[in-house]
Amino acid sequence: METVEVRFFAAARAAAKTESLNLASATLQDILNKCITTYPELERIIPQCSFLVNGVANHDRELLIKAGSQIDVLPKFAGG
Repeated sequence: METVEVRFFAAARAAAKTESLNLASATLQDILNKCITTYPELERIIPQCSFLVNGVANHDRELLIKAGSQIDVLPKFAGG
């Protein structure tokens, strides 16, 4: 199976109780849905997140994420 690595940060990491997850290549939305199915606590966090795909900001949830890619799930950060 060809996989992508999903890395969780801050509140997303706390909700998932893990740093990362490997999932099958799919659209970003399908991958996020699988993350929520695997870790239901993410359901309240994911809508507030931004996403990096291979280090580049992405807003297209229909983007097909190729095998070997890395997705960073970044909740809103507080600070100044």
